[in-house]
Amino acid sequence: MRSTEESIKILYFSKGHEEPYVQIITVRKAKRSLSIYSSQSTCTSDKEVDDTLPILKQHSHILLEHHIQSLASHLPARIQCCLWHLVYSTVEHGTSLRTLYRCMAHVDRPVLLLIKDMRNQVFGAFSSDPFRVSDRCYGTGETFLFTFSPEFKMFCWSGENSYFVRGFLDSLQIGGGGGSFGLWVDADLYHGATFPCNTFHNQPLSPQHDFTIQALEVWTFQ
Repeated sequence: MRSTEESIKILYFSKGHEEPYVQIITVRKAKRSLSIYSSQSTCTSDKEVDDTLPILKQHSHILLEHHIQSLASHLPARIQCCLWHLVYSTVEHGTSLRTLYRCMAHVDRPVLLLIKDMRNQVFGAFSSDPFRVSDRCYGTGETFLFTFSPEFKMFCWSGENSYFVRGFLDSLQIGGGGGSFGLWVDADLYHGATFPCNTFHNQPLSPQHDFTIQALEVWTFQ
C-alpha cells in the first residue's frame, strides 16, 4: 500500500444554549508524484517525490529529479507554481540557434536554459526574458547562472552591470564584463564557453572553459 500523510481537522459548533458539538475529521493525503506529461498522455509516474516539485509537460533529456528539485526552489516566486513547458530541444529540433529563436518567437515568459556537455556536466541560466536577437542587452536582475558541476551552485546578479542577455544570429551571450562572458554558445549550438564575468561574479559553469554541447533545452513556465 502506498504511504499516506494524515492531517486532523477539528470542527467546533455551538448554537444558542445547546451543548457544544465537536467533530474530529482525519484526512488522508497521498504524496504528490512527479508528473511528466506528454501532449497525448495524462498518466503520472509511479515514483513519489516531494510535494514542491513542479510538473513537466514534456520529457527532458537532461533533467534528473535532483536537478528539478534544486532549480525549482530558486525560481522567482511568481512562477514556482507554473507548469514547465519544453520550448526547444536539440534532440527534437536539431542544432540551430536560428531554430531556437523561431521556437521562442511567441514566448513572453521567463525561460530556463539547460546544457549538458560531452563530459555529462549540467549547467545553464535562468533568464527573465525569452531569448531573441537584439542590438542591445536585455533582461532583469532575476536572471541567474547555475551549475551542477559538481554540486548545485547559483550565481545571482551582482548589480555591477546589466549585461544579462544578448542574442546574435551567430551566438547567444549571457553575462559579461571584465572581458569575458558568463555563458556563450555558437550558432550551431555545438560549441560553448564559460568564464567568470562581472554581471554574476560567477565561477566557470563547467570544468572546461570551452566545452562541446551534448544536449541543450529551453523551458518556459505557464
